[in-house]
Amino acid sequence: MHIPFLGKSVFLTIDLVIAWSLLIILLTTAIIYAARKHQFPVIWEYIRTTNHRKIGTLYMVFGFLFFLRAGLDALLIRIQLALPNHEFMAYQLEKYNQTFTSHGTMMIFFAAMPLLLGLMNVAVPLQIGARDLAFPFLNALALWLFVAGGVMFGSAYFLDSSPAVGWTGYAPYSTAQFTPGAATNFYVFGVQIAGFGTLLTALNLIVTIIRNRAPGMKFMRMPLFPWAALITSFLILIAFTVLAIALYLLMFDRLFGTTFFSGEDGDPVYWQHLFWFFGHPEVYILALPAFGLFSDIVSTFSRKKIFGYPAMVVSLLLIGILGFMVWVHHMFTVGLGPIVNTFFAVTTMAIAIPTGLKVFNWIFTMRGGKIIFSVPMLFAIGFIPSFVMGGVTGVMLSVSAADFQFHDTHFVVAHFHYVILASTILGIFAGLYYWYPKITGYKLNETLGKWHFWLFLAGYHMTFLPMHITGLQGMPRRVYTYGSDEGITALNFTSTVGAFLMGISIIILVINIWRTNHQAQPAGNDPWNGRTLEWSVASPSPEDTFTPMPLVERTDAFWYVKSHNEEMKIAESPRYSPIARDTVLPFLMALAIFVTGFALIYQSYWTAAISGAAVFALFIIRSFHDEREEVYGEGGAK
Repeated sequence: MHIPFLGKSVFLTIDLVIAWSLLIILLTTAIIYAARKHQFPVIWEYIRTTNHRKIGTLYMVFGFLFFLRAGLDALLIRIQLALPNHEFMAYQLEKYNQTFTSHGTMMIFFAAMPLLLGLMNVAVPLQIGARDLAFPFLNALALWLFVAGGVMFGSAYFLDSSPAVGWTGYAPYSTAQFTPGAATNFYVFGVQIAGFGTLLTALNLIVTIIRNRAPGMKFMRMPLFPWAALITSFLILIAFTVLAIALYLLMFDRLFGTTFFSGEDGDPVYWQHLFWFFGHPEVYILALPAFGLFSDIVSTFSRKKIFGYPAMVVSLLLIGILGFMVWVHHMFTVGLGPIVNTFFAVTTMAIAIPTGLKVFNWIFTMRGGKIIFSVPMLFAIGFIPSFVMGGVTGVMLSVSAADFQFHDTHFVVAHFHYVILASTILGIFAGLYYWYPKITGYKLNETLGKWHFWLFLAGYHMTFLPMHITGLQGMPRRVYTYGSDEGITALNFTSTVGAFLMGISIIILVINIWRTNHQAQPAGNDPWNGRTLEWSVASPSPEDTFTPMPLVERTDAFWYVKSHNEEMKIAESPRYSPIARDTVLPFLMALAIFVTGFALIYQSYWTAAISGAAVFALFIIRSFHDEREEVYGEGGAK
C-alpha cells in the first residue's frame, strides 16, 4: 500500500497496515474504557507509586503485554513454517528475520525478565518480613526504565524499522556497515535502557534481602524464593554489566565509526565472548527464581518441609557460580581449539549435577506428602519432567564434537525452549496463580486454570518435541522455508498446531483474570494454607505491612505457629523501614531518557543533548529531595 506523506509516496506492507489499525483501535478502546470507568485517578496513582506490590503489578502488566506481542511473533513464525515453500503475507526474507529477532528479544528482555521481577517485587519483601524494598524511589525508576526500553524496541515495528540481527545481535552483521539505518539502533538502545533498570532492581533486591529481613530471620531461615532472588541479583550485576559494555561498544561502532567488532583492528568474536558471557548466565537468571518459586510451591502443596533445604541452597549457589564458566559452549564451532572446547564441555556437564540434585529434592519433598493438585502445583509438577528433557538435550549439546552437527539447527531451538519455557514460563504461571491473592485479593478460577495448564503443556510439547527431529534431519534455524521433499512437513505442521494450542491457553488465562477481577469473592489472608510470612498479612498486601514486626525463630515460622495453635512472636526491636512516597520523578526521568535514546537512534544529536540535559536536571532535583524530612522533620532523619 502506497500512502502520500510529506510529498513522498510511503510504502506500507499489509502487516503494518493491520498493526497500525489494531494499535489505534486498542488505544482508543482503552482510553474510552478508562474514561467510562473513571480509572484516570487510579492510573495517575500507579504512575506515581513507589510501593513494591504496585510496582510488581506494573512489571507484570507490562511484561504480559510484551509477552503477548512476542507470542504473536512466534505464531507468525510458525504459520510461515507450517507448510513447505509457504508464503504467508510478507513473512519471508528480511521480514522473517525481523520477526524472529523481535520474538527472541522481546521474550527474553521484555517479557520473561519483567514478569519474574514483578513476582520478586511482590513476594520477596513479604517473605522476608520487609515492609518494602530498600530503595522505593530506585524501584520505581527501574520499572519505568524497563517500560521505556520495551516501548522503544516495540515501536520499531510500527516505524518499519524492526531490527533483523537476531536476539544475539552478532557482529559484524549488527554494525553499521551491514545494517545501516535506525533498525539495529532500536535493539541497542532499547535493550540498554531496560538493562540499566534491571541492574537497579538487582541492587535493590540485594540490599533488601541482606539488610531488611525480619528480626530472627537468619539466612538459613529464609524461604528458597528469596534465596534464589538474592543469587539471581548477583548474577544480574555481573552479567548485565558485561552486556551493557558490549552494547556500549556496539553503539560507538554504529554511531561514531569505531571498529571494536569489525575492520582491521576489530574482531567479531569479541562480541560473541561478551554476549555469551552475559547470555548463558541469563539462562540461570531466568531459571533460578523459578527454582526457588517451585520449591516454595512444592513444599506448600505437599504439606511438608522442603527436602534437603541446605542442599537446595548450596545447589543454587553452585548453579550461579558454574553459570559463568560455560559460555563458550555457544561457540564450539568458532575454532577456539580442542583444549578450550574440552574445558567448557566438562563445565557444561558439571552444571547438571546441582540441577539434578534439585529435581530429586522436589520429588522427595512430594514423596509421602499430602499432595494437593491445585493449579500452582500442577505447573510445578509439569515443570519437572519437561525441564529434565531440556536438561538431557543440554548435556547432548555439551559434547563439543556432536555440537558441530547440532549447531544452528532446530535441535538447539527445541533445547533452549524446553529449558526456558519449562522453568521460566511455567514458573511465572505458577507464581501468578500462587500469589494472585496477594496482588489483588482474589484467587484465580481453578477450572479455567486447569484448562490453561493442560492446553499450554500439551501445546508446548507438540511444538518443540518435533523440532528435535527436524533439527537432527538438518533443518537450520532462522530460515523461513524448506522443500516438500525433505520429509519434515508433518513435523513442522504439528509444531504449528502446538503453538496455537499454547495461544489458546493464554486466551483462557486472560479470560480467567478478567472473570476473577469482576466476579470472584475475596480469597482471605491464607487461601493456600501457606508456610511463609506473606500468608500472615492481608490480601491484597497493604502498604504498611508487618505492623507489629514478627520475630522469626525457625524456617517456615508461620506454618509452625499455625500447626501448634500459637501466635507469631513480636520483635522488640524491628528493622529499618524504607520510606515510600508517591512521586512522578521516576516516570519523568525515564521519559527523558526515552527521548534521549530515540534521538540517538536517528542521530539527532541536538535533541539528544537537550533531553540529556533534562535527565541531568531531574537528577539534580531529586538530589535535593529527602523523603526522610517529611517523616522525621528537617534535621531529624534517622
